[in-house]
Amino acid sequence: MAFDYKKEYKEFYMPKNKPSIVTIPSMNYIAIRGKGDPNSEDGEYKTSIGLLYGIAYTIKMSYKGEHKIDGFFEFVVPPLEGFWWQDSLSDIDYAHKENFQFISVIRLPDFVTKADFDWAVEEATKKKKQDFSKVEFFTYDEGECVQCMHLGSYDDEPKTVAAMHEYAGQNGYMVDITDTRYHHEIYLSDPRKVAPEKLKTVVRHPVKRI
Repeated sequence: MAFDYKKEYKEFYMPKNKPSIVTIPSMNYIAIRGKGDPNSEDGEYKTSIGLLYGIAYTIKMSYKGEHKIDGFFEFVVPPLEGFWWQDSLSDIDYAHKENFQFISVIRLPDFVTKADFDWAVEEATKKKKQDFSKVEFFTYDEGECVQCMHLGSYDDEPKTVAAMHEYAGQNGYMVDITDTRYHHEIYLSDPRKVAPEKLKTVVRHPVKRI
């Protein structure tokens, strides 16, 4: 049975819909950086998603080809995630999505090395005849965070964020969003198939002790 990160690491991917403090270890990702409104049909964000999954599935299916990855095991491709910010690091203005900057990511299994990643980019470029040059191997050590399962539209996230910040303060933490620590979302629902009010999104903010 394929290894499913969502099921094996529920504390990271399936939190309750009330805030909690969690420590996130360093992880490797397939990543693409971009900017602009994520809802734009021809925007950088929607283009990035296809490129990320192109590499993710090249790695997932590598065992069927000639390239053998040391320590490989079959796995379910982890959910799409995104690190988001605007010029004003302290707050996000949902009314001006055109000002978003992002790093769109999919987690890599630990057995995938930079060399394996480079092979996957070359293989996907050759087979899919697409330009994957924007895709990068990205290591991120997120550390201590406050997180919560957000239920509903992305535009309603400020209510969840406010509850997270209140909880952090009550437990001796302050939010620590900087130019290297970001507003983080993990998408557990496909917005093309799920009504906005039923979307499930993990929202996570970095914190530090007061």
